Amino acid sequence: MGNKVIHTENAPKAIGPYSQAVVSGGFVFVSGQLPVDPKTNEMREPDFTAQTKQSMENILSILKENNLTADNIVKTTIFVSDLGGFAQVNEAYAAFFDKTYPSRACVQVSRLPKDALVEIEAIASL
Repeated sequence: MGNKVIHTENAPKAIGPYSQAVVSGGFVFVSGQLPVDPKTNEMREPDFTAQTKQSMENILSILKENNLTADNIVKTTIFVSDLGGFAQVNEAYAAFFDKTYPSRACVQVSRLPKDALVEIEAIASL
């Protein structure tokens, strides 16, 4: 069984040699999503809450292409430029789930593409 690439115009186009997501082995692996509005191709304002919301909306748009929702997400990794924004990220992130949260890691990195504050990747089950 081969891998299937997922692409949607409702999420930002890849800015490098990668796919928005790949379906393989009963899972969907969503590439890290920057807080870029796919309609304008512009980065959300430099605010942890707004950028977390946009990154999650991009993930959900990609999952929707395979008829999946946030309920299918089993693991996320959140990359932040500063753990000082951790509380805002947590609050914005939690709003996307209904009492059952996926497993998760959140790490501070020295820099993200386009100088984003947040980038989120996800793994969802089919």
